[in-house]
Amino acid sequence: MTTTHLSIVANGDYQLRLLHRQGLRNIVMCVGHLGEMIQDYVGDGARYGLNVRYVFDGDTLLGTAGSLKNALPALADTFFIIYGDAYLRCDYHALHQTFITSQKPAIMTVYRNAGQWDTSNVIYADNRVILYDKRNLSPQMAYIDYGIALVHQKIFDAVPLGVASDLATIYRDLSKNNLLAGYEVYEPFYEVGTSDGIQRFEAFLKTQAT
Repeated sequence: MTTTHLSIVANGDYQLRLLHRQGLRNIVMCVGHLGEMIQDYVGDGARYGLNVRYVFDGDTLLGTAGSLKNALPALADTFFIIYGDAYLRCDYHALHQTFITSQKPAIMTVYRNAGQWDTSNVIYADNRVILYDKRNLSPQMAYIDYGIALVHQKIFDAVPLGVASDLATIYRDLSKNNLLAGYEVYEPFYEVGTSDGIQRFEAFLKTQAT
């Protein structure tokens, strides 16, 4: 087991406890390679006050959208999507209310990044993602996808089952069709997929109660 894998699993402790504090109770984890390590560590989620289930990709990696398509039978009609390799603080209740008010099929959390932590890829204004595009960047992109979304299952209607697909493509197309609401988050995100990210998250843990 590498240090990165250890840190991602340990980060799950903090994120799962955060989700419980935010009122979430049912968690579905989409897992692929080495996903058994996460399942062994987290278990059924009882020690976090959660009900945790797992949906495995299987022999073929399905990508972010493909994994979610595979997991739809285990999910509600609307559900949160949360990146698994980051600690993400957000008011989930306020996000849910903004999603309802927007009357759009999906809402993306965004952070005013201005190229500081990663490549900015979002044009955002007035609770709307005007454009999300990871490939075709522009100077107007001052925001970045924060890592939490709330979506309706229907955004996956065109995704073929069992085929690798990218969630970023779905978000891009939604934004271009004015179907992607936005919610600005002011708390920085802490990713643990790199050694620098791990160090930054550890520094955060030393200064704040989590």
